[in-house]
Amino acid sequence: MKHYNDISIFSKDVGVDIPEHPLFGITFGHDDNENIEDIVFTADFYIISFTKFISGNITYGKQEFDHQRGRLIFFKPNHTVTFKNVKLEDDCFLITIKEDFLSGTALFKEIKNYSYFDYETNEALYLSPSEEETIWNLVRTMHKETCNNTDDYSKPILLSHLGTLLTYSQRFYKRQFINRIETTGAYASRFQQLLDAYYSEKKVHESGLPTVSYMADKFNVSSRYLSDLLKQETGKTALELIHIHLIKEAKNLLTEGRMNISEISYSLGFENPNYFARLFKKEVGIPPNVFRDNHLN
Repeated sequence: MKHYNDISIFSKDVGVDIPEHPLFGITFGHDDNENIEDIVFTADFYIISFTKFISGNITYGKQEFDHQRGRLIFFKPNHTVTFKNVKLEDDCFLITIKEDFLSGTALFKEIKNYSYFDYETNEALYLSPSEEETIWNLVRTMHKETCNNTDDYSKPILLSHLGTLLTYSQRFYKRQFINRIETTGAYASRFQQLLDAYYSEKKVHESGLPTVSYMADKFNVSSRYLSDLLKQETGKTALELIHIHLIKEAKNLLTEGRMNISEISYSLGFENPNYFARLFKKEVGIPPNVFRDNHLN
């Protein structure tokens, strides 16, 4: 597996023009693009790519992206990426950003808050025609700026446009979440059904507490994508919904009064009763033994 710490070498290997700036590059696809050589790599820079595939696939993390139409794909540093038999149409672009270019700026921290850099499977950003035009206008403006003579304003202007592109991407992802919910159905309802099944089928005895990763696998999406999708629908992340379910079950068992605190914690999948007690107090405001005594009395 190759590791790239040089944008120019990476650009050469994937068949695009080598950008002039060593830390920030924007390159475009050409009519005469050749197939990208099959390659598995990591890189120590961010990559944002708008692609229209003729053939081939890209794998990021565990699974392949769905490549049926033009879309934005976001890669963060040091994640494994696989290009296999990739042939692209023209009208594509590739943005590469070294973290050093962001050092000392607000965007250095802000870019880490955009969870779509952690999405894995079937989660690229599909753009409507108007959204595509918005993104392309920003990219062309940034590219024009990279071709100008560098002065004190060059970097702040580039970072401003890059920040705008990332913010628009967040907005467009929210639109995609809404569309997906309307098309596929209520995710929160299915999420709750999976949690109920997890306990009714006694999976808790084999695997312990239900995890976001387990739930995401059932939806065939990444953990971050599932959490963002549920956040859009319910205002709660996947982990928060799991905790709500656990507390609801714990309240029921405490009210019944048939089991002590340790037995209840183990029945829910907690390995440590103290962890259960801390979570319960955090969510409810009082320890589980106080809650039980109040309701039994």
